[in-house]
Amino acid sequence: MKLSPIINAEELADLNRENVVIVDAGSGGSAYDSYLHEHLDGALYTDLNNDLAQIPKNIKNGGRHPLPSLEKFAEVLMRLGITQDSHIIVYDNKNASIAAARFWWMLRSVGVEKVQVLNGGIQRAKAMGLPLNSRIVEPEPVDKLSLKEWKLPVADIDFIERYSENPEYIIIDVREKDRYDGKTEPIDDVAGHIPGAMNIPFKGNLTEYGTFKSPEILHEKYAEALKDIPSEKIAVYCGSGVTACHTLLALDYAGFEIPKLYVGSWSEWLGNGKPVAKNK
Repeated sequence: MKLSPIINAEELADLNRENVVIVDAGSGGSAYDSYLHEHLDGALYTDLNNDLAQIPKNIKNGGRHPLPSLEKFAEVLMRLGITQDSHIIVYDNKNASIAAARFWWMLRSVGVEKVQVLNGGIQRAKAMGLPLNSRIVEPEPVDKLSLKEWKLPVADIDFIERYSENPEYIIIDVREKDRYDGKTEPIDDVAGHIPGAMNIPFKGNLTEYGTFKSPEILHEKYAEALKDIPSEKIAVYCGSGVTACHTLLALDYAGFEIPKLYVGSWSEWLGNGKPVAKNK
């Protein structure tokens, strides 16, 4: 039976912790300080900018958060004590919309199958009374993994440019509607979206409590949007290839094949001077 990509706080409380690695996935300048102040008991720390990306000097070369080299990612996993057989529970404080879903995707993409994202993040864990503290733990030493390739499908900028306006393909923009429409842009230089892309904001994957909607509700929602387009003809993007992973996680949770991640996303698209669409 396939392991669910989502684990609820109640399930984590009852989980046998043998061979389990819990990871607090942080993003932003104060993330590590927050981890040092309070994290799930036994949790290790990984950082979006330092561990889950390889920040380029120019966003035209892969956007704001390109994937790190496989060599670098293997070193991150070794530091965390992760092996192919580990059971990883990852969380963040942003409803998995930042680093947790990205780490989940990267782990799955290098063949680590037992990965689950904590539903509702640290906020839900705290509300459910799971133990939190500031104690730092050292992982068990492990051998470095030999990573050969990213196994989950990715789309490059050429794929997006070639198929974004082809009706037999679907390009999904998961950002907020105002960013997609071109009314506001808090991060990148230009607001708008890739011509031909549809907008399905990632926040629609969540309940009012910040937890994922049920697989059944998510399946109904995405089945209507994706129709019968096969996953290899679907690509998902956001600002820099991070929040897009939230929707890939939701799709996997709902029972769909995981479509392509456009890692470079809007930041790379803009950096290369590609056309911009806006809605009035």
